[in-house]
Amino acid sequence: MAASAAQRLGERSAGRHVVAIQDTTVLQSEGGGGLYLHVCLALDGQDGTILGLADATLLKRDKGRKEARRALPTAAKESQRWLDGAEAAAQACARARELTLVADRESDIYAAFASRPAGAHMVVRAAQDRALDDGGLLFGKIDALPEAGRAHLDLPAKPGRSARQATLAVRFMRVNLKRPANSVDLGLAKSLSLTMVDVREVDPPAGEKVHWRLLTTYDIANTQAALGIADLYRRRWAIEQLFRTMKTQGFDVEGLRIEDETARCNLAVAALIAAVTVQQLVHARDGNADAGPLRPIIDAFEAEDAPLLEALCAKLEGKTERQKNPHPKGSLAYASWVCARLGGWTGYYGKPGPIVMLHGWFEFQSAKRGVNAMQSLKDV
Repeated sequence: MAASAAQRLGERSAGRHVVAIQDTTVLQSEGGGGLYLHVCLALDGQDGTILGLADATLLKRDKGRKEARRALPTAAKESQRWLDGAEAAAQACARARELTLVADRESDIYAAFASRPAGAHMVVRAAQDRALDDGGLLFGKIDALPEAGRAHLDLPAKPGRSARQATLAVRFMRVNLKRPANSVDLGLAKSLSLTMVDVREVDPPAGEKVHWRLLTTYDIANTQAALGIADLYRRRWAIEQLFRTMKTQGFDVEGLRIEDETARCNLAVAALIAAVTVQQLVHARDGNADAGPLRPIIDAFEAEDAPLLEALCAKLEGKTERQKNPHPKGSLAYASWVCARLGGWTGYYGKPGPIVMLHGWFEFQSAKRGVNAMQSLKDV
């Protein structure tokens, strides 16, 4: 299933700047171990459109392995998944104009930078205060730099916090990282030349602070380019939303009570692929024609689904303009409107979110099964 999704991604990514985001989520926790899912999700670098799934790997984690991990090469550790995910993204997006791999702190691995796919760039949130080849340490070096510039960032409201605007100080510098002294991957380069971008809030309110230390393979010439790296990192939000759709409020994969492990894993990957579709619908809901051509319906549906979507749309549309589908037929935005209405959105209040889209997508699939059953009966 994941391989088929990656093949479809290859067609959509041609000629584009692809941002491939990696992360891992827990599917079933077992007291320090359990079942985990590692995902690589591909976005359009220009407008953030979800292009599809580059890779998905299921991991069975055992308890008590942490003590021995330092003595193992990267290929024998769970951390190899970050390198494998990067390679899978490079293969799936081989026809992309540019590929940027984005990940959080857990992917701050020397071997991942040293072994990145040819031509690919990386943006990773730094977790390690690494040694530099001039004898200094990474964090202290960047902290000592004067500000290169400032910018403002609008932070949306969230539970327990009102919307506010943060003032950010920006620093950046080229650094040469030393290969970790305890590394057993002796075939790796003894040092790596990367760029460190530091974006931190000035005078934050008590209990809150925006601070990103980002390592990247891109060369940075000015404050605007440094902020561009921070913007690429912020695209990680898409994979967080994807996991939410898969889990409790959406497909509830943590609640699966299937004893057979193979069947449970297959269902989890199927839910992941469906969750990607739901997120594609959420992103497409506004149309965004100003950002370029609308994405086609085949990003998330089969070509033969178009007549059913149009028939459902005709039944869902009302008499007022607010109750009409404003998007052109054949576009993903058109299908998104249909699924939102099927999911209970009236067209008047707010914007349909992932749960509404999920319910609408379920309704569409039910209708599709009914039509297919009627067609089979007619054929008989």
